[in-house]
Amino acid sequence: MAGSGRFRIVVGVDGSDQSRAAMDWAIAESRLRGGEVLALTAWSFPYISDALGTAWDYEIFEKDAQAILETELARVKDQGGNVTGRVVEGNPAAALVDASKDADLVAVGSRGHGGFTGMLLGSVSHQTIHLAHCPVLVFREPRAD
Repeated sequence: MAGSGRFRIVVGVDGSDQSRAAMDWAIAESRLRGGEVLALTAWSFPYISDALGTAWDYEIFEKDAQAILETELARVKDQGGNVTGRVVEGNPAAALVDASKDADLVAVGSRGHGGFTGMLLGSVSHQTIHLAHCPVLVFREPRAD
């Protein structure tokens, strides 16, 4: 188990349906195990600029990430369990991998589109699966049959 002696689940929170499913599952699982959940939202500066050199208001990216996390924490507040949240600057996969060092499990949503696009390298869930220091549970979109 992670360092605290309690079963610790880290959840990637990005506002998607899949990350909400991961959060709901993590809270239910942590209640069963007497554990704790860390909801983690990451943000980074975009690698874009415009030809005019217009200055970006970079604070907006951090504020958006904080709003996503606060919305998710408010959504689950009545589910019980020991849930905390953290916003970090950086690549989401790297943030989850780093947090996995002190976790027993990472739960992350996948916005994969199936087929070829779902196999593209570089997605957060793909990187987390291969680099995390603990097991990773990926929540995918239900297939439309």
